[in-house]
Amino acid sequence: MIDTRNFESYCRAANYLSAAQIFLKDNFLLERPLSFDDIKPRLLGHWGTCPGVNLLYAHLNALVKEHDLDMIFVLGPGHGFAGLQANLFIEGTLSKYYPNLPQNLNGLEKMVKAFSWPYGFPSHTNPGTPGAILEGGELGYSLSTAYGAVLDNPDLIAVAMVGDGEAETGPMATAWHLSKFINPKTNGTVLPVLHRNGYKISGPTIFGRMSNEELESLFSGYGYHPYFVEGGEDVHEKLSQTLEDCYKEIQEIKKTSPISPRFPMIILTTLKGEGGIKELHGKKIEGNFAAHQVPAPLAKSDPVELKAVEDWLRSYNFNELFDKETGFIDEIKAIIPEEARRMGNNKHCFGGEKVYKNLFLPSVSEDSGEVAERGISMVSNMKTAGEYLRRVIEENESNKNFRIFSPDETYSNKLDAIFKATTRSFVWPLKDNDEDLTRDGRVIEMLSEHSLQGLMQGYVLTGRHAVFPSYEAFVQIIGSMTDQYAKFIHIAREISWRGDISSLNYILTSPGWGQEHNGFSHQNPGFIDTVLQRHNSFVNVYFPPDRNTTLVCLKRCLESKKEINVLVSGKADSPEWLTLAEAERELSQGVMIWDFASDENPDIVFVSVGDYLTKECLAAITFLKEDAPEIKIRFVNILELTAMGIGSGKKQMQDSIFDGYFTKDKPVIVNFHGYPETMKEVLFDERDVMNRFSVHGYIEKGSTTTPFDMQVRNETSRLHIAKEAVETLSKNGVISVDKANSISNKYVKLLDEHLVYIKEHGDDPEYISKWQWKKTS
Repeated sequence: MIDTRNFESYCRAANYLSAAQIFLKDNFLLERPLSFDDIKPRLLGHWGTCPGVNLLYAHLNALVKEHDLDMIFVLGPGHGFAGLQANLFIEGTLSKYYPNLPQNLNGLEKMVKAFSWPYGFPSHTNPGTPGAILEGGELGYSLSTAYGAVLDNPDLIAVAMVGDGEAETGPMATAWHLSKFINPKTNGTVLPVLHRNGYKISGPTIFGRMSNEELESLFSGYGYHPYFVEGGEDVHEKLSQTLEDCYKEIQEIKKTSPISPRFPMIILTTLKGEGGIKELHGKKIEGNFAAHQVPAPLAKSDPVELKAVEDWLRSYNFNELFDKETGFIDEIKAIIPEEARRMGNNKHCFGGEKVYKNLFLPSVSEDSGEVAERGISMVSNMKTAGEYLRRVIEENESNKNFRIFSPDETYSNKLDAIFKATTRSFVWPLKDNDEDLTRDGRVIEMLSEHSLQGLMQGYVLTGRHAVFPSYEAFVQIIGSMTDQYAKFIHIAREISWRGDISSLNYILTSPGWGQEHNGFSHQNPGFIDTVLQRHNSFVNVYFPPDRNTTLVCLKRCLESKKEINVLVSGKADSPEWLTLAEAERELSQGVMIWDFASDENPDIVFVSVGDYLTKECLAAITFLKEDAPEIKIRFVNILELTAMGIGSGKKQMQDSIFDGYFTKDKPVIVNFHGYPETMKEVLFDERDVMNRFSVHGYIEKGSTTTPFDMQVRNETSRLHIAKEAVETLSKNGVISVDKANSISNKYVKLLDEHLVYIKEHGDDPEYISKWQWKKTS
């Protein structure tokens, strides 16, 4: 039989520590009357959700201890960090990872003062929080992250505490459906807990104003079995029994593995800021939006508010619960699990050798091409990538540590070779005409990029490997999530107790240049700009121009750790340019002069970034070699960009190396896959380049048109590049003005004729569509 006094003592202690972190910089045990000098100069943090966090955490501790469970806690409302930190201190995990915070008065004082303090602890959950795999600053991702964590971890239970404000977000609305991809036999279980305290910062939540009948209908419709727990005097008995019932139901589901498993979830209703200040200046605080953040924001200067804070803190009688020398009383310790089972100390949340294994990566040689004649044979980069990923799945089948998350585009993106080795996962009813669909595939497809991103983050942060292929235009919807993850990993890389994890790997295909059939809405290379703006050395964007470079880049992504990799490549058949050895050499540098397309002592340099743009640059060279063979051209291909600049280095390219590729003083024309402004930002720090570099790229000129017309509209076509070259070189005296004008007029005429042709015939002329590379010397 449960002893509610243990839970009451635990929650009093956790609530006291939560509030103390927000307010106190001294007098931490209230051994004297509270004064203005004891109050922090800047009152930061969020009180309102903390009592609910503490209530749930206490009971989860007891459940873990009773059944020796493998459990993690994913806190959606990361602004409730004061509560989470209090629990980590009580259970002893904080002291393990921060030895300067022992469970005595000295440790308590340091922990409380350091909250929301410069160079102390942030106000939100963060990578320095033991057991955290989600910050929760930007709301909506707790449930999908939890589902990612339990994939291929059959004994793991992830409790996702979802705030009722967070529940209003779009990403959360789709994440409820993720249970439909979880095979209970081979995966762990997510137990969602919707914490309904009724209010956001300044008003009510939608879920707070819905009736229990409406909530039951909603979550039953999502496919869950909802349990309701209402706060009040008997909340400990009710929550304890409900968690026990949920655990039994989880065990039964895992045992029977039914079609359409209806997993339990809990709707926990408590007052906002329960146990805190009831009323202040005639305004209701407890159970109202005013309790959301700091309920007494003027406690540093207002005697009334200071008195309210002191009465509130003293109401917990913390001195009964904590000893200066020995820490917390036995009644509190009685519900805390052994160290290895504590949620804040769960091995799955720390990476490293306990959970992380390198992938077995096959050689790329089996899928590579011979390239007997450059630019003649045509192969789909994505079909090649699909064949390689198939072999990766096969090589790692026994480890069950590699997955692909895709928004219903595996076939469309020509990666379907993977279905020779696996299927798509779906545990709700299957029909006879379904293809490549079973209850336990390695691929999860869903038309919610947010949910897939959350799955990938949860999967990777718990030690596994993943790839996220997407249409280039639509991956932009998760740009903010990627930014949040980049912030998390930026700090995590500096924390000694966070071990190795794999990288986040994106494949951006079906790019705008190949979306002439779908039109303007499908043309957006903005995600490249989003990731390159991260001021970190661990973000890499690869632009493989052909099959062999695609393979070596993909392998590099899969073997990297603690990075964010973006591979950008088309899916249509494209020319083969480099041998495998050449591709590996270019990858080692991130940039390379293509000797077969270059002259000695060049008059001008052509630079390409991306497969479509590479073809246009090389086609421009063939035009110029026919019309003005005296022009000497160097061709440079950029394979990799980072926030540090061009190439594979972790710092900006040295001037001497930069000049070795791009010369010291010759004009340079860059044909870039994305927005020109993105490439200009990369070049900005290079000396004097803006005076001699011209950058072409996607300039938002799109529609349903022909493939070459996409290049024409955006001034990246071979004719535009060649035209600019002769006009530039005439100014430099390399060719005469008359000759340049004659050639330029020829290219303008070809452009005009092209427009007339496609309007009449609906496709590009053969001299464009069937163009092949010719040796230039």
